[in-house]
Amino acid sequence: MTQVHRPLWQRFLLFLIPLMLSNTLQSLSGTINSIFIGQLIGVEALAAVSVFFPIMILLISFIIGLASGSTVLIGQAWGARNSEKLKEIAGTTLTSAFVLGLVAALIGAFFTEGVLRMLGAPANILEMATSYGRIILIGMPGFFIFLVATSILRGVGDTVTPLIALVLSILVGLVMTPALILGWFGLPQIGVDAAAVAFVVGYLVVLAFLYIYLNARKSPLAPDAALLRHLGIKLSMLGMILRLGLPAGVQMVTSSLAALVVVGVVNRFGSNATAAYGAVNQVLAYVQFPAMSIGIASSIFAAQAIGAGQVNQLGPITRTGLMMNIVITGIFVVIAYIFSERLVGLFITSPDVIAITQSLLHIVLWGIVLFGCSMVLSGVMRASGDVVMPMLLNLGTILLVETPLALYLSTTSLGLNGIWSAYAVSFSTMALLQAAYYWFYWRKRPIKKLI
Repeated sequence: MTQVHRPLWQRFLLFLIPLMLSNTLQSLSGTINSIFIGQLIGVEALAAVSVFFPIMILLISFIIGLASGSTVLIGQAWGARNSEKLKEIAGTTLTSAFVLGLVAALIGAFFTEGVLRMLGAPANILEMATSYGRIILIGMPGFFIFLVATSILRGVGDTVTPLIALVLSILVGLVMTPALILGWFGLPQIGVDAAAVAFVVGYLVVLAFLYIYLNARKSPLAPDAALLRHLGIKLSMLGMILRLGLPAGVQMVTSSLAALVVVGVVNRFGSNATAAYGAVNQVLAYVQFPAMSIGIASSIFAAQAIGAGQVNQLGPITRTGLMMNIVITGIFVVIAYIFSERLVGLFITSPDVIAITQSLLHIVLWGIVLFGCSMVLSGVMRASGDVVMPMLLNLGTILLVETPLALYLSTTSLGLNGIWSAYAVSFSTMALLQAAYYWFYWRKRPIKKLI
């Protein structure tokens, strides 16, 4: 029996497993670096990496939006079996990603220290954080192309190639990071910068691999002569991509700006709190990425169904995505609760910081299941081109619930715990708003192809 004739839940799961592994491994590459830094250098070095995290997320937000918009169009073009349109979308997206990567590199070269000072980075970690952040940002052009390439591959149903690429990237990091920290193979010992150098080199290696591998397998998105002809920015195509992707980018930017505000508050509690903030984000990534993967899969399945003219499949796709989220994300949440102390201990050696981090995790973990439900609903709606209202609902939650509540609760007796309490409340609010919009409006409107 071919995959086309499998039950929807089986096709969903076959697509989802490599996607989940890819997103988990992408987080793992950062986790491995954090473990090396925390265990081999110390808490201050880990805090230096953690304080830079919201800046990096802010700068890649527009690429996430670009990738989101292009993936919807790629999915619909693939569902319609329009190979020429696939190449056109991919060429414009890859070129735009490279240009934005150059902008990020320039920002990193000249403004990293100033931005960190504005955020109130503790003085004892400012120099390390600046050096680490500058290297990461200068490597953004390659990383942006990697993010876009893996996203558009998923749009044509290929979740295996991104998985292979990430395994290769992690292998590079496993060797280079400790080698540059400890001076293996005669290499210089460069401290916290080792993680940044390994990050950049890893993605350069992966891009070379993708060029060879995709051409050898004759992928529909291989960087062949047909794709090369479409490199460049076609303004009409870019406009369509941005119309779909810009709301996601704006949402990411707003969320990142909110995170910058929050990390500024966290920094007031000292470097131990900053290190705990970084460790919480690392653990949460492993619980959030399954939820995010399910949302991405739901969006791609919905886009392909719309492109193929099978609008009647949107309801079953939504129900399957919600079911997968409750079961799979729920399992990850339970595991994180049970093994929270051991998970935190991977990043932190100080007993005081471990206790802080574990307490914060216990407050926020349960809300990730509701976060996943909102991802599924907004992902399916985005596949149809309805991007503005889901974005506004998410932005409203971030601006009117999450950020002000976090700022207020941090000044009460809850202190640091109040910040993560606000996150849990915002996840619940977001899920309720997305569900109401989906149920009472979106599922009753006509759905048309965009390509």
